[in-house]
Amino acid sequence: MGHAHKSEKLSPWREKLHDIIFEADTPAGKRFDVVLLLLIVLSIIVVMLDSVQEFSDSYASELYILEWIFTGIFTCEYLARIITVRQPLKYIFSFYGLIDLFSIIPTYLTLFSLQTQSMMVIRTLRLLRIFRVLKLTRYVRESHTLITALKASRIKITIFIGSVFSLAIIIGTMMYLIEGQNPNTGFTSIPRAIYWSIVTLTTVGYGDIAPESTLGQFFATIVMVLGYGIIAVPTGIISVELSDANKRKVSTQVCPSCTKEGHDPDALFCKFCGEDIENVI
Repeated sequence: MGHAHKSEKLSPWREKLHDIIFEADTPAGKRFDVVLLLLIVLSIIVVMLDSVQEFSDSYASELYILEWIFTGIFTCEYLARIITVRQPLKYIFSFYGLIDLFSIIPTYLTLFSLQTQSMMVIRTLRLLRIFRVLKLTRYVRESHTLITALKASRIKITIFIGSVFSLAIIIGTMMYLIEGQNPNTGFTSIPRAIYWSIVTLTTVGYGDIAPESTLGQFFATIVMVLGYGIIAVPTGIISVELSDANKRKVSTQVCPSCTKEGHDPDALFCKFCGEDIENVI
């Protein structure tokens, strides 16, 4: 039996544009990635400066113009990505497709909030542009390895987090029994004591709640030391998966149909949708 039938073939100009936009193993693709990466970083800086009152008051017009320039460029990029894939809806509702949309939509939404009382809404929408930082992951190729490792270890990490929560509940309950008789310590309820146990286990240690009795302090010392051991567990799990992910060679080829990455270097068909990823013209 053959592979799934091919959907719409890309015309030569769409194929070339697809290689430039989606591929990183060609000179044109690398240049496109570098330029877009620089634009993303600059746009994030503009968003940050816009949140500083002094800059916002002194350079309001300049920041406004720069924001619309960046929005226009990213809009063109978003439309180009839609045009150069075989199944646009799959890209639009994909992870990166949604990120690309959310990176430009806040600026356009501000056009519909023109009333004086809506200024706070406008400011909130403008700050949402900071999510453009997520676009950076597309251009950091090592992020694919990290994502692969996190996916492979998600079950172990989930079990680990569940175990930590269970331990935090037990520790919090025990500390409530030890210190709950003295309201001045802050352990006024089991949820409050669980909050302390989580803060202590994660080695954050705000210090807003602290045991005063000798037994409570001794128990807290054990929990603090235990916290350092707990931190090492997920690090080890992810490190093993990262090592395995690095051993699995993958190309930067992006399927023109489903826009998925992570194919083997010698792959002729997409392992996600079965489309031909080599002979697309």
